Amino acid sequence: MSQKTTISLIACFMALASLANTGCMIGMTSGPNMGFMGVPIPVSPFLQDKQEVKYWNHERYERAPILGPLTSGGPTVALDPPSDDEVMQAMEKVRPTAGGLPMLHEVQRNNVRITKEKIADYVDPPRVYPLLGPAQLHHAHYKCTVYYSERTRVGWPVPHTLENQDAQEVIYIDHNHLHMVGNVDTGRGSNY
Repeated sequence: MSQKTTISLIACFMALASLANTGCMIGMTSGPNMGFMGVPIPVSPFLQDKQEVKYWNHERYERAPILGPLTSGGPTVALDPPSDDEVMQAMEKVRPTAGGLPMLHEVQRNNVRITKEKIADYVDPPRVYPLLGPAQLHHAHYKCTVYYSERTRVGWPVPHTLENQDAQEVIYIDHNHLHMVGNVDTGRGSNY
C-alpha cells in the first residue's frame, strides 16, 4: 500500500471517529432518538407574546375570587378599582395597536392619562352556586376614560403621518367577585 493511501485512510478514520464522538450524527447516538421531532422549530416572537398576554389576562383579570362572608354593619363597597394595565389591556381589544406592519402602518399612543369612576356597586341576594354552595355575587362597574395623543404612520401608497393630539376612549370594566354566605367551614381547623 502506498504512503498516500495509508495517510488518506488514517485521515478518513480519524474524521469518522471525531464525528461519532460529537453526538451530531443521526443513528450514532446512545440516547433517545426523537426523529424529526428532535429538530428545534422557531416560534415567532409575536405568537409567543400573544400566548404570554393571554396567560397574564387569565391569571389576573378573568377569574372571580371567592371572599369571606359580608358582616352586618361592615363595608360592602368594592375594594379595588381596575389597574392601569387592565384598562390598557381592555383598550387593546377595542383599538389594537400591536401587530401593525412596520414601515407600512404603525400606531403609537403617547402621553396616556387614565381616569376611573365607579358607576355602580351592589350585591345580589344569596343563591346557591353549584360546586360552591350559598354565596352572594358582588358587582362593581367602572367607567374608565383614557386620554392620549395618537400618531399613525402610513407608509404605502403615499407615506404620511396622522396625529391626533386629543384622542380619547371610554372603556367600561366590570369587577365581580363572590362572598360566601352563612357559617363557612374553610376546612382549616380551630387553630386559625
